[in-house]
Amino acid sequence: MFSILQPVSKERAKQMNPVVLAFVGDAAYTLYVRQNLALSSACKTGELNLRASAIVSAHGQSGAIERILPRLTEDEAEVYRRGRNAKKPTKSKHATSAEYSRSTGLEAVVGYLYLTGEIGRIGELFFGEEV
Repeated sequence: MFSILQPVSKERAKQMNPVVLAFVGDAAYTLYVRQNLALSSACKTGELNLRASAIVSAHGQSGAIERILPRLTEDEAEVYRRGRNAKKPTKSKHATSAEYSRSTGLEAVVGYLYLTGEIGRIGELFFGEEV
C-alpha cells in the first residue's frame, strides 16, 4: 500500500489548481497501474510496459473515467469537472482534445485522493478493491 507523509485536508486539496492535482495524479495513477500489473501478471517487463502505456495514455484514461464517473462522490465529481475544464499548458500528441481533457480530469481526481490520504479509494475506483 502506498502512503504519503502527511495528507492534506480536503479543503486545501480543493483549493489547489486542478492541473497541479493532475500533475500529482499522473504519477500516482501510473504507479498504481504498474503495481497492479506487476502483481497480477507473469509478463516480462517489455509486455508490462506496453500494457501500462495503453492504460495510462490519455485515450486509456478517458475510457477509465467514463467507467467510474457514475461512482464518484460529489467532491470527486467536482474535482473531475475542474480538471477536465482547466486550461492545460500542453496538448496531447496522440489523443483528441476531449480525451485529453477527460484524462486530465481523471488525474486530478487521483491527485486529490492521493494528497488527502484516500489511497484505498483509488484502488476501489479503478481496481474494484483497496490496493
